[in-house]
Amino acid sequence: MDNQPQQPECCPKFDPTPWDGKIVEWQNKRFIKDKVFTLFFMPMNFGSVMKRLYDKVQKSGAAVQDGMWLSDHTSKWNMDLYLAGDKEVPGAKNVVLSGRFLGKAYEGEFKNTGKWMKDFEGFVRDRNFNMKKMFTWYTTCPKCAKKYGKNYVVLFAQGD
Repeated sequence: MDNQPQQPECCPKFDPTPWDGKIVEWQNKRFIKDKVFTLFFMPMNFGSVMKRLYDKVQKSGAAVQDGMWLSDHTSKWNMDLYLAGDKEVPGAKNVVLSGRFLGKAYEGEFKNTGKWMKDFEGFVRDRNFNMKKMFTWYTTCPKCAKKYGKNYVVLFAQGD
């Protein structure tokens, strides 16, 4: 019997259509939350935090929803990471998000994230959407982005 920890599956192929330019409404959407150390916004332990969260979900019998991992850069030293799940996960910081969220999908290299964020702020403003917080959904890992030939990132504005 193999006693190695189960690794997360590869990223599912992403379809940006349901998220791009759309407002989604979440009512108590479940997530588990953890922190990633960043050095001037560059994640240093992103993979290990993802694995830790994924292992908690697997151990609890919960399922990841939409392959969704939301990031919130709270400072140049920290990023909160939210993993969407279908039920409460024991031993994890369980949180819920509710409200209206305006999304916009971008495609390209991760290094473009700063440009996308500036563009997104204008996109949100042009739609008269009052953003109180921004989340980033990196939909595929670098390996899967290469495999699919596309690297989508969705930015979400949480409204009030």
